[in-house]
Amino acid sequence: MKDQANLGKFQDPFITAKGEDRAHVALNNPETLWFNTGTLCNIECENCYIFSSPTNDDLLYITADEVSDYLDQLEAREWNVREIGFTGGEPFMNPEMIEITRRSLERGYDVLILTNAMQPLMRKRVREGLLELRETYRDKLTFRISIDHWNPERHDQERGAGSFDRMILGMEWLRDEGFQMTVAGRTLWGESDADSRAGYARLYAKHGFEIDPQHPAQTMLFPEMDETVEVPEITTACWGILNKSPNDIMCASSRMVVRRKGSKAPAVIACTLLPYVEEFELGQTLKEAEKPVLLNHPHCAKFCVLGGASCSA
Repeated sequence: MKDQANLGKFQDPFITAKGEDRAHVALNNPETLWFNTGTLCNIECENCYIFSSPTNDDLLYITADEVSDYLDQLEAREWNVREIGFTGGEPFMNPEMIEITRRSLERGYDVLILTNAMQPLMRKRVREGLLELRETYRDKLTFRISIDHWNPERHDQERGAGSFDRMILGMEWLRDEGFQMTVAGRTLWGESDADSRAGYARLYAKHGFEIDPQHPAQTMLFPEMDETVEVPEITTACWGILNKSPNDIMCASSRMVVRRKGSKAPAVIACTLLPYVEEFELGQTLKEAEKPVLLNHPHCAKFCVLGGASCSA
Protein backbone atom coordinates (compact mmCIF):
# COMPACT_ATOMS: atom_id res chain seq x y z
CA MET A 1 0.00 0.00 0.00
CA LYS A 2 1.35 3.42 -1.01
CA ASP A 3 -0.04 6.02 1.38
CA GLN A 4 -0.53 9.73 0.69
CA ALA A 5 2.22 10.57 3.19
CA ASN A 6 4.72 8.92 0.87
CA LEU A 7 3.09 9.89 -2.42
CA GLY A 8 5.46 9.34 -5.29
CA LYS A 9 7.87 7.32 -3.17
CA PHE A 10 8.45 3.58 -3.13
CA GLN A 11 7.12 3.16 -6.67
CA ASP A 12 10.09 1.98 -8.73
CA PRO A 13 12.00 -0.96 -7.19
CA PHE A 14 15.32 0.34 -8.51
CA ILE A 15 15.03 4.14 -8.48
CA THR A 16 13.76 6.52 -5.77
CA ALA A 17 11.38 9.40 -6.37
CA LYS A 18 14.42 11.69 -6.62
CA GLY A 19 16.00 9.52 -9.29
CA GLU A 20 18.67 8.00 -7.06
CA ASP A 21 19.66 4.34 -6.94
CA ARG A 22 17.58 2.50 -4.39
CA ALA A 23 19.47 0.54 -1.75
CA HIS A 24 19.35 -3.23 -1.75
CA VAL A 25 20.38 -5.91 0.74
CA ALA A 26 21.97 -9.23 -0.14
CA LEU A 27 21.41 -12.39 1.86
CA ASN A 28 24.94 -12.93 3.10
CA ASN A 29 24.69 -14.41 6.58
CA PRO A 30 21.43 -16.32 7.03
CA GLU A 31 20.77 -16.88 10.73
CA THR A 32 16.99 -17.28 11.03
CA LEU A 33 14.34 -18.93 8.91
CA TRP A 34 10.88 -17.76 9.92
CA PHE A 35 7.57 -19.51 9.35
CA ASN A 36 4.22 -17.76 9.58
CA THR A 37 2.03 -20.42 11.17
CA GLY A 38 -1.19 -18.75 9.93
CA THR A 39 -2.96 -15.45 10.52
CA LEU A 40 -5.75 -16.87 12.67
CA CYS A 41 -5.47 -15.57 16.23
CA ASN A 42 -7.53 -15.83 19.39
CA ILE A 43 -7.64 -12.02 19.69
CA GLU A 44 -7.76 -9.00 17.38
CA CYS A 45 -5.28 -6.29 18.33
CA GLU A 46 -5.92 -2.63 17.62
CA ASN A 47 -2.71 -2.14 15.62
CA CYS A 48 -1.78 -5.61 14.35
CA TYR A 49 0.50 -5.09 11.35
CA ILE A 50 -0.59 -8.45 9.88
CA PHE A 51 -4.33 -8.01 10.67
CA SER A 52 -4.50 -11.29 12.58
CA SER A 53 -7.88 -12.11 14.09
CA PRO A 54 -10.21 -15.03 14.86
CA THR A 55 -11.51 -14.79 11.26
CA ASN A 56 -8.51 -13.79 9.11
CA ASP A 57 -7.16 -16.84 7.30
CA ASP A 58 -5.39 -14.97 4.50
CA LEU A 59 -2.28 -16.87 5.53
CA LEU A 60 -3.16 -20.52 6.04
CA TYR A 61 -1.83 -22.87 8.69
CA ILE A 62 1.62 -24.11 7.68
CA THR A 63 1.91 -27.89 8.05
CA ALA A 64 4.60 -29.97 9.69
CA ASP A 65 5.45 -31.61 6.37
CA GLU A 66 5.84 -28.21 4.70
CA VAL A 67 8.16 -27.09 7.49
CA SER A 68 10.18 -30.30 7.12
CA ASP A 69 10.57 -29.65 3.39
CA TYR A 70 12.15 -26.26 4.07
CA LEU A 71 14.38 -27.72 6.76
CA ASP A 72 15.59 -30.17 4.12
CA GLN A 73 16.23 -27.24 1.80
CA LEU A 74 18.21 -25.46 4.51
CA GLU A 75 20.58 -28.39 4.71
CA ALA A 76 20.81 -28.73 0.92
CA ARG A 77 21.56 -25.02 0.45
CA GLU A 78 23.97 -24.99 3.41
CA TRP A 79 22.60 -21.75 4.84
CA ASN A 80 23.99 -22.61 8.29
CA VAL A 81 20.92 -21.13 9.97
CA ARG A 82 20.99 -21.40 13.77
CA GLU A 83 17.38 -20.48 14.56
CA ILE A 84 13.89 -21.35 13.36
CA GLY A 85 11.30 -18.73 14.28
CA PHE A 86 7.52 -19.03 14.33
CA THR A 87 5.04 -16.19 14.28
CA GLY A 88 1.39 -15.74 13.40
CA GLY A 89 -1.37 -15.01 14.10
CA GLU A 90 -1.04 -17.01 17.25
CA PRO A 91 1.18 -20.04 16.55
CA PHE A 92 -0.60 -22.24 19.06
CA MET A 93 -3.83 -21.90 17.07
CA ASN A 94 -2.12 -24.12 14.49
CA PRO A 95 -3.13 -27.72 15.31
CA GLU A 96 0.29 -29.04 14.21
CA MET A 97 2.37 -26.57 16.22
CA ILE A 98 3.76 -29.08 18.68
CA GLU A 99 4.82 -31.44 15.89
CA ILE A 100 6.27 -28.52 13.93
CA THR A 101 8.29 -27.48 16.97
CA ARG A 102 9.44 -31.05 17.57
CA ARG A 103 10.72 -31.47 14.02
CA SER A 104 12.65 -28.20 14.18
CA LEU A 105 14.23 -29.06 17.52
CA GLU A 106 15.13 -32.58 16.37
CA ARG A 107 17.22 -31.05 13.57
CA GLY A 108 19.30 -29.23 16.17
CA TYR A 109 17.98 -25.71 15.65
CA ASP A 110 17.19 -23.17 18.31
CA VAL A 111 13.45 -22.50 18.17
CA LEU A 112 11.80 -19.16 18.89
CA ILE A 113 8.00 -18.97 19.15
CA LEU A 114 6.22 -15.62 19.25
CA THR A 115 3.04 -15.98 21.29
CA ASN A 116 0.51 -13.99 23.27
CA ALA A 117 0.70 -16.70 26.00
CA MET A 118 -3.08 -16.83 26.29
CA GLN A 119 -5.69 -19.58 25.87
CA PRO A 120 -4.20 -21.42 22.84
CA LEU A 121 -0.93 -21.95 24.73
CA MET A 122 -2.78 -23.03 27.87
CA ARG A 123 -4.79 -25.83 26.32
CA LYS A 124 -4.06 -29.17 27.98
CA ARG A 125 -2.83 -30.84 24.79
CA VAL A 126 -0.44 -27.98 24.05
CA ARG A 127 0.96 -27.85 27.57
CA GLU A 128 1.51 -31.60 27.61
CA GLY A 129 3.32 -31.40 24.29
CA LEU A 130 5.55 -28.57 25.46
CA LEU A 131 6.42 -30.37 28.67
CA GLU A 132 7.45 -33.42 26.67
CA LEU A 133 9.72 -31.27 24.47
CA ARG A 134 11.14 -29.53 27.52
CA GLU A 135 12.64 -32.75 28.83
CA THR A 136 15.02 -32.96 25.87
CA TYR A 137 15.21 -29.44 24.45
CA ARG A 138 14.79 -27.04 27.38
CA ASP A 139 17.76 -24.84 26.40
CA LYS A 140 16.88 -24.80 22.70
CA LEU A 141 13.32 -23.47 23.00
CA THR A 142 12.40 -19.84 23.72
CA PHE A 143 9.03 -18.10 23.86
CA ARG A 144 8.82 -14.42 22.98
CA ILE A 145 5.75 -12.99 24.70
CA SER A 146 3.91 -10.05 23.19
CA ILE A 147 3.43 -7.49 25.95
CA ASP A 148 2.37 -4.31 24.19
CA HIS A 149 2.93 -2.30 27.37
CA TRP A 150 3.99 -3.03 30.92
CA ASN A 151 0.91 -1.17 32.14
CA PRO A 152 -2.16 -3.47 32.08
CA GLU A 153 -4.53 -0.72 30.98
CA ARG A 154 -2.41 0.22 27.98
CA HIS A 155 -1.82 -3.41 27.04
CA ASP A 156 -5.57 -4.09 27.18
CA GLN A 157 -6.19 -0.97 25.12
CA GLU A 158 -4.43 -2.76 22.27
CA ARG A 159 -5.47 -6.36 22.93
CA GLY A 160 -8.85 -6.26 24.62
CA ALA A 161 -10.16 -6.18 28.18
CA GLY A 162 -8.67 -8.84 30.42
CA SER A 163 -5.94 -9.85 27.96
CA PHE A 164 -3.12 -8.71 30.25
CA ASP A 165 -4.24 -10.95 33.12
CA ARG A 166 -4.70 -13.96 30.83
CA MET A 167 -1.24 -13.39 29.37
CA ILE A 168 0.30 -13.24 32.85
CA LEU A 169 -1.26 -16.61 33.68
CA GLY A 170 0.43 -18.13 30.64
CA MET A 171 3.76 -16.52 31.49
CA GLU A 172 3.55 -17.77 35.05
CA TRP A 173 3.00 -21.31 33.78
CA LEU A 174 6.03 -21.00 31.48
CA ARG A 175 8.06 -19.59 34.40
CA ASP A 176 7.04 -22.35 36.77
CA GLU A 177 7.86 -25.05 34.21
CA GLY A 178 11.31 -23.62 33.54
CA PHE A 179 10.87 -22.40 29.97
CA GLN A 180 12.93 -19.54 28.57
CA MET A 181 11.05 -16.30 27.88
CA THR A 182 11.77 -12.98 26.24
CA VAL A 183 9.39 -10.09 25.57
CA ALA A 184 8.34 -7.95 22.62
CA GLY A 185 6.85 -4.56 23.47
CA ARG A 186 5.83 -1.46 21.56
CA THR A 187 6.73 2.21 21.64
CA LEU A 188 3.26 3.53 20.88
CA TRP A 189 2.91 5.93 23.78
CA GLY A 190 5.87 8.27 23.41
CA GLU A 191 7.73 6.92 26.43
CA SER A 192 11.49 7.16 26.48
CA ASP A 193 13.38 3.91 26.10
CA ALA A 194 14.59 4.24 29.69
CA ASP A 195 11.09 4.73 31.08
CA SER A 196 9.72 1.79 29.10
CA ARG A 197 12.46 -0.52 30.29
CA ALA A 198 11.99 0.63 33.88
CA GLY A 199 8.31 -0.27 33.60
CA TYR A 200 9.11 -3.72 32.26
CA ALA A 201 11.68 -4.18 35.03
CA ARG A 202 8.98 -3.58 37.65
CA LEU A 203 6.66 -6.02 35.91
CA TYR A 204 9.32 -8.75 35.76
CA ALA A 205 10.28 -8.24 39.39
CA LYS A 206 6.64 -8.42 40.52
CA HIS A 207 6.11 -11.80 38.86
CA GLY A 208 9.58 -13.29 39.19
CA PHE A 209 10.20 -13.41 35.45
CA GLU A 210 13.89 -13.95 34.69
CA ILE A 211 13.98 -11.53 31.76
CA ASP A 212 16.53 -8.73 31.43
CA PRO A 213 14.69 -5.43 30.81
CA GLN A 214 17.86 -3.73 29.57
CA HIS A 215 19.00 -6.39 27.12
CA PRO A 216 17.63 -5.56 23.64
CA ALA A 217 17.29 -9.22 22.68
CA GLN A 218 15.36 -10.09 25.86
CA THR A 219 13.11 -7.01 25.94
CA MET A 220 12.62 -5.90 22.34
CA LEU A 221 10.81 -2.58 21.91
CA PHE A 222 9.49 -2.17 18.37
CA PRO A 223 8.64 1.11 16.65
CA GLU A 224 5.10 1.34 15.33
CA MET A 225 4.80 0.34 11.67
CA ASP A 226 2.59 3.19 10.50
CA GLU A 227 2.57 3.61 6.71
CA THR A 228 0.81 6.98 7.04
CA VAL A 229 4.01 8.55 8.42
CA GLU A 230 6.36 10.05 5.86
CA VAL A 231 9.77 8.40 5.77
CA PRO A 232 12.79 8.91 3.50
CA GLU A 233 13.69 6.41 0.82
CA ILE A 234 16.95 4.56 1.36
CA THR A 235 19.50 5.06 -1.39
CA THR A 236 22.85 3.40 -1.96
CA ALA A 237 24.47 6.56 -0.58
CA CYS A 238 22.60 6.21 2.73
CA TRP A 239 24.87 3.46 4.02
CA GLY A 240 27.80 5.86 4.21
CA ILE A 241 25.70 8.80 5.41
CA LEU A 242 24.15 6.75 8.21
CA ASN A 243 27.33 4.82 8.92
CA LYS A 244 25.41 1.57 8.55
CA SER A 245 26.07 -1.63 6.69
CA PRO A 246 23.44 -3.48 4.64
CA ASN A 247 24.71 -6.58 6.43
CA ASP A 248 23.05 -5.29 9.62
CA ILE A 249 19.56 -5.20 8.08
CA MET A 250 17.13 -8.01 8.85
CA CYS A 251 16.80 -9.27 5.28
CA ALA A 252 20.57 -9.90 5.17
CA SER A 253 20.13 -12.66 7.73
CA SER A 254 16.58 -14.01 7.46
CA ARG A 255 13.70 -15.08 5.25
CA MET A 256 10.10 -16.13 6.05
CA VAL A 257 7.87 -18.87 4.65
CA VAL A 258 4.14 -18.21 4.29
CA ARG A 259 1.20 -20.14 2.84
CA ARG A 260 -1.29 -17.77 1.20
CA LYS A 261 -4.93 -18.71 0.85
CA GLY A 262 -5.55 -20.02 -2.65
CA SER A 263 -1.91 -20.87 -3.29
CA LYS A 264 -0.77 -24.34 -4.28
CA ALA A 265 2.39 -24.21 -2.18
CA PRO A 266 4.13 -22.05 0.40
CA ALA A 267 6.28 -19.13 -0.72
CA VAL A 268 9.41 -17.51 0.66
CA ILE A 269 9.23 -13.79 1.35
CA ALA A 270 11.93 -11.28 2.14
CA CYS A 271 10.61 -9.97 5.42
CA THR A 272 8.43 -10.95 8.35
CA LEU A 273 6.85 -7.48 8.25
CA LEU A 274 5.55 -7.62 4.68
CA PRO A 275 3.63 -10.87 4.26
CA TYR A 276 1.00 -9.40 1.92
CA VAL A 277 3.24 -7.38 -0.42
CA GLU A 278 3.70 -9.43 -3.59
CA GLU A 279 6.82 -7.47 -4.53
CA PHE A 280 8.63 -9.05 -1.58
CA GLU A 281 7.79 -12.63 -2.55
CA LEU A 282 11.01 -14.25 -3.75
CA GLY A 283 9.82 -17.65 -4.96
CA GLN A 284 8.77 -21.01 -3.62
CA THR A 285 12.23 -22.32 -2.76
CA LEU A 286 15.14 -21.17 -0.64
CA LYS A 287 17.34 -21.22 -3.74
CA GLU A 288 15.07 -18.62 -5.35
CA ALA A 289 15.04 -16.62 -2.11
CA GLU A 290 18.79 -16.06 -2.20
CA LYS A 291 18.34 -13.01 -4.46
CA PRO A 292 18.92 -9.49 -3.06
CA VAL A 293 16.04 -7.50 -1.56
CA LEU A 294 15.30 -4.00 -2.86
CA LEU A 295 14.27 -1.67 -0.02
CA ASN A 296 11.12 -0.45 -1.71
CA HIS A 297 8.73 -0.02 1.22
CA PRO A 298 8.30 2.48 4.10
CA HIS A 299 8.87 -0.30 6.63
CA CYS A 300 12.34 -0.89 5.16
CA ALA A 301 13.28 2.67 6.02
CA LYS A 302 11.47 3.34 9.29
CA PHE A 303 11.61 -0.05 10.94
CA CYS A 304 14.85 -1.63 9.76
CA VAL A 305 17.31 0.97 8.47
CA LEU A 306 16.43 3.99 10.58
CA GLY A 307 14.81 2.16 13.52
CA GLY A 308 17.51 -0.49 13.69
CA ALA A 309 15.01 -3.16 14.67
CA SER A 310 15.18 -6.88 14.03
CA CYS A 311 12.73 -9.71 14.65
CA SER A 312 15.51 -12.13 15.55
CA ALA A 313 17.35 -12.31 18.83
